[in-house]
Amino acid sequence: MQNTANISYDSKIEGEVVVTRRETAVEWFRKNLVDTGANWGRKNSLWPMPMGLACCAIELMAAGASRFDISRFGAEVMRFSPRQSDVMIVAGTVTYKMALAVRRIYDQMAEPKWVIAMGACASTGGMYRSYAVLQGVDRILPVDVYVAGCPPRPEALLDALMKLQDKVASQPAFETLKKVA
Repeated sequence: MQNTANISYDSKIEGEVVVTRRETAVEWFRKNLVDTGANWGRKNSLWPMPMGLACCAIELMAAGASRFDISRFGAEVMRFSPRQSDVMIVAGTVTYKMALAVRRIYDQMAEPKWVIAMGACASTGGMYRSYAVLQGVDRILPVDVYVAGCPPRPEALLDALMKLQDKVASQPAFETLKKVA
C-alpha cells in the first residue's frame, strides 16, 4: 500500500509556508527538464533564413556544401520563407534601399528568432563609407552573433552557429511565450 500523505514543512517552525515534495518536484521538472529539453531541440534544429546580399553569400552557400556540411549542426534546412525560419543570416552589404526589405522579413519571422551578421559589410558597413550603405545591420536588427572577415570563411560561419547554439541553450525556453501571451 502506498502512502499518499504529503510531507511538508512544520508550520510552527517555518511560519505559514507549506511546500510539499510534489510541488517542489513539479517545479524542478518544469524549470530544468522542460527548459533543457526544449532548448536542446531548438539549438539542434535552427532553420536559417539566408539574406545573401553580396560576396559573403557565396561563403554561406559553401557552408552548406559537403566539404563544410552545416547539416552537422542541424541547420541544413535553408528556408526562404520567413515564417519557417528562426535564424536570419545577413551575409553581405546592406544598402539603405535593401534595409527596409531586410527589416520586413525579420518582422515576419516567428518568435523566438536570432540574427547572425556575416562579414565586415553586414557588421560595420565594411569598406563602404558612403551614403548608400548601412553602417552595420545592428542599426535595424538586434544581432546575436557577429562573424568577422571579408568574406569570412565557411568555418567562421559554423563557429558563429555553434556560439548561437550555446546562446539558445542558455535561454529560458518559455520566456518568449510569456511575452507573447
